[in-house]
Amino acid sequence: MYQVLHTVVPPVAKAVWRPRVSGLEHVPATGGVLLASNHLSFADSLVIPIVVPRKVVFLAKSDYFTGPGLKGRMWKAWYEGLGALPVDRDDSRAALDSLDTALAVLQRGEAFGIYPEGTRSRDGRLYRGRTGVAHLALTAGVPIVPVGLSGTEKLQPVGARLPRLVTVDVRFGEALHVAGRYDGVPTGRARREVTDRVMAAISALSGQEEAGVYNERPVDA
Repeated sequence: MYQVLHTVVPPVAKAVWRPRVSGLEHVPATGGVLLASNHLSFADSLVIPIVVPRKVVFLAKSDYFTGPGLKGRMWKAWYEGLGALPVDRDDSRAALDSLDTALAVLQRGEAFGIYPEGTRSRDGRLYRGRTGVAHLALTAGVPIVPVGLSGTEKLQPVGARLPRLVTVDVRFGEALHVAGRYDGVPTGRARREVTDRVMAAISALSGQEEAGVYNERPVDA
């Protein structure tokens, strides 16, 4: 299903929306890699796989995989075809389970997309990164490619039934190689320093104002 969708969807989407992409050469063609992006819209997890020539695995709400009837099965096939994996965000172990899932993906030599902010920004600012991205990179020994998105929040705003024709920019930065460079550094400090480097790189790519605080998921999200 992935091969079918990735053969059809990216060319059509690029022809219609014409995303402006730069720095794609920084994404390695093979091997485990983390694509760490800012998060403005649910569409971010569609835009990145569309412009990256290799498979990028993202986590998606388990609700997308459990809908009833034919429509539910179609949505499940769509997300599975895009390489998405389900995660139950209401489960208290979801965060730990998602890290285990991501490690398995990276250890298979695949690309994994992650949003260090944790949840999408609703005011356009860039929030402080959580250290899961650093934990994954240091544990799996893989590079981190920062990604800066802009315009995706206008692609299909909350309440809109159909996507709009808007300009979307996707910028990839130089890979950050952190494996082995924090040997001997206390774990917490190493993760914080790596995460702050990642967020600084994302900020430079996206041009967003930095909020300086963590972003919390609304109760009804």
